[in-house]
Amino acid sequence: MSRQGVIQISMLVALLSLAGCASGPGGSIYVPAGGGPSAPEPPQTAKDKSKEESRVWRKSEQTESQKSEQRQQRRSKPSYQEAGDELSPAALSLVNEASSLLENGDSQGAIVRLERAQRIAPRSSEVYFKLSEAYVAGNKLGPAEQFTLKGLSLAGNNARLQRAGWLLLADIRRARGNVAGASQAEKRASAL
Repeated sequence: MSRQGVIQISMLVALLSLAGCASGPGGSIYVPAGGGPSAPEPPQTAKDKSKEESRVWRKSEQTESQKSEQRQQRRSKPSYQEAGDELSPAALSLVNEASSLLENGDSQGAIVRLERAQRIAPRSSEVYFKLSEAYVAGNKLGPAEQFTLKGLSLAGNNARLQRAGWLLLADIRRARGNVAGASQAEKRASAL
């Protein structure tokens, strides 16, 4: 066999092996534009079937009681959380440990404890405010301001927590040189 024939055969083998990779064991990898086989549906339990039967897909098919039930649900849920989470005993213990570490000048140790408390109670404004204080003690004012803002967003309608958060934010902004922002935060605190 000539050298050119060997090259042609090896190129043919290479092309066929590449074509085999593209199609794979399940057939062609190309799906027509109109769709194709979809993922199989998970098996339904009796509970799922009863939910599906009671579900109404069009508003015109809803009964008046279903419509009033939906309106009631919308009214009962505020668009924001009225108050942050309460501290669990584990989170409270970590916050207390962090407070004593801050008193002893160990801001990094306090931050570690408070980040753990944050994972336990991620919607507690008190944890975010304490975390902010720890970052202030470590002279990290950027993260301190962000944690204070997060805590304010979680304080809900608790005036005591909001006032404490706004005053903390005013102190942080003043330390960062943002005098106008500090006075705005103080005004918000005094309005509560």
